[in-house]
Amino acid sequence: MLRISVRASVIALVAVVGCGACNDDPAGPPYEPTLPTAWASAVTNEYFPLLPGSVWHYQGDTGEGTETIVVEVMPQARTVNGVAATVVRDRVYLDGDLVEDTYDWFAQDAAGNVWYLGEESKEVRNGQVVGTEGSWEWGLDGALPGIIMWADPAAHVNEAYRQEYYRGEAEDWGKVIGVAESVQVPHGSFTGCIRTEDWNALEGRSRSLEYKYHCRGIGTMLEMPADDPDERIELVAFSRD
Repeated sequence: MLRISVRASVIALVAVVGCGACNDDPAGPPYEPTLPTAWASAVTNEYFPLLPGSVWHYQGDTGEGTETIVVEVMPQARTVNGVAATVVRDRVYLDGDLVEDTYDWFAQDAAGNVWYLGEESKEVRNGQVVGTEGSWEWGLDGALPGIIMWADPAAHVNEAYRQEYYRGEAEDWGKVIGVAESVQVPHGSFTGCIRTEDWNALEGRSRSLEYKYHCRGIGTMLEMPADDPDERIELVAFSRD
């Protein structure tokens, strides 16, 4: 789920996007963010950089088998509700078979916050598309964007925020819980990373909570469910053209 002075923008977003006491129940209070009026030409946030030609390869063993994920920043942009969005393709393989093929759309605001603007998600079985659950687009049917990465994560520790909003279909949340973390994955060892909690309000926080680590210059390094930290999806390779 890949956003004018920096200080003024951050203060405003704390009030209208982040909310430490917000109800994460889908039936909770309405989501009414104050949206940016100025956007950057590219997503350059140091914890979530999306430069065209970047490719991340992840792998991990799950209860269903070996999961491999390939994330690629595409060369073309896509206009979402009037905003030029960076397109990221995310393909998930289970034991070598493609099971999900998603195009995500992100944009960075003038202050450096990265917003998630929507996705086109396809569930695949035996080479055939069998579902598009979770797809949404800002501006259609009441869907609204959310923050996927703050410009200054340290200013938002322990503050819950919406990452996306399409009522009843896409309601992910996040929370920064660490800003000086160390992490080791097959791609290498890194320090000064941030750690987030992420969950799906439709599934319930206790059932869907997972931790993610994001490091400067590369982005997401590791994700793992809170109830099984040994089930790690790790970055094994990263390249940029």
